[in-house]
Amino acid sequence: MPLYLSRFSYTPETWARLIEHPEDRAEAARSYIESVGGKLHGFWYAFGTHDGYNLWEAPDNVSMAAVALAISGGGALGSFETTVLLTVDETLEALGRAGQVRYRAPGAER
Repeated sequence: MPLYLSRFSYTPETWARLIEHPEDRAEAARSYIESVGGKLHGFWYAFGTHDGYNLWEAPDNVSMAAVALAISGGGALGSFETTVLLTVDETLEALGRAGQVRYRAPGAER
């Protein structure tokens, strides 16, 4: 199954609610991804641009998009970004296929 890395930031209101009523949001994240047949591999909070990171596994892009849309639509996050991760084997396959792509840089001669 494909892996996905998500970066999120809570709204100030969400932080205020969590300060008032602390809870393990990793368990919530686990239930979201499991509802589409996926798996949560990790949930971390961080200092910096994003408040936290998740590493998920989902059956396909549509399943992950459904989870991302549900989370984003909930209003607790100020930002939510997801990146599809490629395995080394997938990257090697893409590198092999890249030579067959007829790319021309903008402004280059034809």
